[in-house]
Amino acid sequence: MRAEHKDRVRSEVTARIVARIAADPDHMADVLGDTLYHERQRLEKSRYPGEEKDIAFWRDASRRLLAASSHTHQQLLTQVVSRFVNEVMGHFDPKVYSMATRVLPTGLGALLTSLDPRRVIKSGSTNIGLRENVIIKGEAEAARRLATEGTLMVVPTHLSNLDSIVMGYASYLMGLPPLLYGAGLNLFTNKLIGYFMSNLGAYRVDRRKKNALYKSVLKEYATYSMELGYHNLFFPGGTRIRSGGVERKLKKGLLGTGLAAYTANLKLGKRKPNMYVLPCTISYGLVLEAKTLIEDHLKSVGKSRYIIIDDEFSRPRRIAQFMSELLKLNAKVYITFGTPLDVFGNPVDFQGRSLDQRGRPIDITRYVSLDGKVVDDPQRDRQYTGQLCQSIVGAYEDNNRLQSTNLVAFTVFRLIRDRNPRTDLYRLLTEGAGPVGLPTREVLGALDSVLTEVRARVADKKLLLDPRLDDRDAAGVLDNAMRHFGGYHHNRPLRREGERLHVDDAKLLYYYHNRMEGYDLERCCHVS
Repeated sequence: MRAEHKDRVRSEVTARIVARIAADPDHMADVLGDTLYHERQRLEKSRYPGEEKDIAFWRDASRRLLAASSHTHQQLLTQVVSRFVNEVMGHFDPKVYSMATRVLPTGLGALLTSLDPRRVIKSGSTNIGLRENVIIKGEAEAARRLATEGTLMVVPTHLSNLDSIVMGYASYLMGLPPLLYGAGLNLFTNKLIGYFMSNLGAYRVDRRKKNALYKSVLKEYATYSMELGYHNLFFPGGTRIRSGGVERKLKKGLLGTGLAAYTANLKLGKRKPNMYVLPCTISYGLVLEAKTLIEDHLKSVGKSRYIIIDDEFSRPRRIAQFMSELLKLNAKVYITFGTPLDVFGNPVDFQGRSLDQRGRPIDITRYVSLDGKVVDDPQRDRQYTGQLCQSIVGAYEDNNRLQSTNLVAFTVFRLIRDRNPRTDLYRLLTEGAGPVGLPTREVLGALDSVLTEVRARVADKKLLLDPRLDDRDAAGVLDNAMRHFGGYHHNRPLRREGERLHVDDAKLLYYYHNRMEGYDLERCCHVS
């Protein structure tokens, strides 16, 4: 958020939320009570350094809530909302952005050389291969064009905390304008990363806060920023997907802000009111936090901790090792943009026009109008946002670009399951392929079937494949995957010994396998 907009945003977001809630005094008291309860619970469970002072604030707020006066309650509500807005609000400094884009290759060069800037300085080069290793595919040109026609909502998949950095670098390479995005509060604890994030438009999202009022602040902040013309980046999955699969359940809250901003723009008669949703799928051959994420997923499937503070991203040397290995292995990070969408889930053409199923331009203002007048209708908007979610998930699935590690992990894990049809998942993950492993010949035969089916899906535009695997046979794909597995993970998902393949870490194997779940490849490829 630029400095000249901060007071305006603080005032407007606070006023909107207070006006909605204070219209019903009984509801206002309930909202305050719910907020105070959840905040006290949060502070009892975990606190970041410096949050001790919050205890005194919420204790005083509890005392004031006991007052019978609705005027006192509204004053307290205003104070709480304003406090949340201040916590969330990010800052955008054009000077820092200009500097960061100039030094980004050098800074990441230091990261890729074990955090030793002297090695970069000694080499006298900032050409560290990042442009060759971050590959942008799909509708990138349409994204650039639409940025001049309206406001962008970039909505990527979310596998790693590195995604924010990768997307920031990708948007810079594409020539897109700066993007506002929400980042977990824990990421700001690293002083260097926190400084750049704080000055490059990231706003703070404290996922420990479960109260509805805080979530309303997040949504209203995003909505109003887009009304002001700020392009936004959201991770609609809400958090990193622990299983390693493709997100198929999205959070509708932030996605709905695009429709709210579009409606507000129409009411104000803005010349370019449209919001353009850009789904993009991020594909890694290796994932930095894979070990921690799959452990968390398996401990509580469907009841994730939602925020992990002590994973690999919190250890600078681990990041350095990971990035260094990516470069050595010539590993690629693919960012594939799908067909742009409007806020109702319709495809959008190069000129920014919404299209129906037959490719004909449609007038989307009628979606939010009654008798020629733009009207608010929360129930209607929830249905439209649900349609948008379906379109985004479809784009994620179609643009999921498989790498050799996914193909091999999927094949091997399906063979193990086939050998142990009555064994439950958790026991299977403990025993793996057993002490004798799997014959390499058997794996190659199954992998060949998988490749045949995947390439058929690619031809039908229902999946994507790492282009470097286009002409490789099963043996070549297996060799590539084995190099990657052995290059980063301390305990390899898969190890070759003579003519057999042994599973050293079945949980990691399962993690990389999950990227191919949901495509019915088990049945089609006859490996289960």
